[in-house]
Amino acid sequence: MNTGAQSMKSSEKNTSLNLKMIWNNLGMLIVLVVMSIILSFVAPNFSEVSNIINVLKQVSIIAILAAGMTIVILTGGIDLSVGSTVALSGVISVMLSTHGVNPLVAMLAGVAVGYLAGAINGYFTAKTKLPSFIVTLGSFTYLRGIAYVISGGFPIVLSSGFFKFFGSGTILAIPTPIYIMLIVYIVMFIILKYTMFGRHVFAIGGNEEAARLTGIKVENTLIKVYAISGLLSGLAGVVLAGRLFSGQPTAGIGYELDAIAAVVLGGTSLTGGVGRVQSTIIGVLIMGVIGNGLTLLDVSYYWQLVVKGAVIVAAVLLDRLRIQN
Repeated sequence: MNTGAQSMKSSEKNTSLNLKMIWNNLGMLIVLVVMSIILSFVAPNFSEVSNIINVLKQVSIIAILAAGMTIVILTGGIDLSVGSTVALSGVISVMLSTHGVNPLVAMLAGVAVGYLAGAINGYFTAKTKLPSFIVTLGSFTYLRGIAYVISGGFPIVLSSGFFKFFGSGTILAIPTPIYIMLIVYIVMFIILKYTMFGRHVFAIGGNEEAARLTGIKVENTLIKVYAISGLLSGLAGVVLAGRLFSGQPTAGIGYELDAIAAVVLGGTSLTGGVGRVQSTIIGVLIMGVIGNGLTLLDVSYYWQLVVKGAVIVAAVLLDRLRIQN
């Protein structure tokens, strides 16, 4: 009898562990699929190819930001400056383009501005030991301020067709931003999965002091992590400017919260050390599908904000439950 009872308990424990493993690996994908199936019945035109492509295009900017945010959160940090970096990079790149600078050079300059902003965040976070929340909250404000100062508070109209192509062009009927998004995720997957730097990122997020004792150059790694986040924010800013046909100092407002929510929905722990960048895209798509579905259902924008806020709270709650279990 005791042997039978122990066997049943062992079987139940194994089942519980298997279910937990399935949920951790596929839970959000299942949620995305179920949501999509429901919306395909209740929301007009949701399942049409044109709408699916539109969803992918709409989420591409947040997806690029979320890829950078993932690597930051994996170290146990946070980057609140990504939205402001989007605005500054877009304004600078468009301004240079309108002043006769080669469009490609202007776009690279916008990306470089993002990289520099991220590197500064990383330097102060790593060298001064200030919390990343405080450091990036400060840059969240001053980067936006610089964008306003440079532009005078007004949008700068983009005239270069080559520049516009990166935000609103198509290749084989697929919008360019989707290709850029996919390339970003492939590169980030390779970095985190197959490089020493990627292993260092996970080690720092798991236990920073232990990582330091094993010989990992924690400070240098953190600077690189925030620089990558800034670079991707700069890239997102350039792509968004190409989509909007202008560099706008108001661009990117609230994007940092969307990126963080997408990362956590994708399974990356806010405490660091656990997560996968390939799962972040699922979190991004969940956010995009919710927004698109509510729009097709003609739900008021104000109520969409309520739902988005609830999703952010739910994402943090899921992260807490993962830690406790």
